[in-house]
Amino acid sequence: MAIGKKKNTDGKKKGADGRGKGGKRIRLPGEPLFILEGVLLLGITAWLFYDSPAAAVILLPLLIPYYKRRVREKREREKKELSAQFREMLAAMITALKAGYSPENALAQCRKEMQFQFGEKAMITGEMERIEKGLENRLPLEKLLLEFAGRWQIEEISEFAEVFAIARKSGGNLPEILERTASLIRDRMEIDTEIDILLSSRRFEQRIMGGVPFFIIFYLGLSTEGFFDVLYHNMGGAAFMTACLAAYLAAVLLADRIMSIEL
Repeated sequence: MAIGKKKNTDGKKKGADGRGKGGKRIRLPGEPLFILEGVLLLGITAWLFYDSPAAAVILLPLLIPYYKRRVREKREREKKELSAQFREMLAAMITALKAGYSPENALAQCRKEMQFQFGEKAMITGEMERIEKGLENRLPLEKLLLEFAGRWQIEEISEFAEVFAIARKSGGNLPEILERTASLIRDRMEIDTEIDILLSSRRFEQRIMGGVPFFIIFYLGLSTEGFFDVLYHNMGGAAFMTACLAAYLAAVLLADRIMSIEL
């Protein structure tokens, strides 16, 4: 009996640790702030388009694509930031290789420089610390660089990792090969940066235009009392407002597609 009680107690402890049935850990959303943003936006939409809190519950499935979109936007911002940091790391690594350091020691020197330049919490610093730990566990540097590229799916990092692996196996002049590769990567990254700067103003205009319909409805409803009463709390008005909301969402998706240029 005592043994059985002990097993039940252990099972309760596992449940308290966040594990569900079968010992599987329950995974919570990684960005709760985006969920709160989505709930707030759905509440505003339900109020402006339907004047009904119940409409927010009906619109709740829209929270899923909104959350995915916000996570994707954050990931893209992180990739751009990491690309800029990687460019600096590449230049520092080539300088260290030319000074006679081995690739492993050159990477250690780069990590210290990146930590000084971008801070301990920078993404490039964390990735290089991860590579250093892999080297301490006797993992080959080329494999660690390929894993780094696989985690972020950034073309420039992938190309550098592949060229490094090939140059390491072929036994060529590693600093010279990497310098040529880095030069090509830097040129392309500069072009990508110029394109991104040209598009940044258009993206800002897109965000402003996305909020205009909500502002118009809010302004008319506030300045002209009863203006939208004919559209609220009846099937015909709800159908019309739903069609307007669907057209708005279609326009947002179309604008995103137009602005989604692969850099």
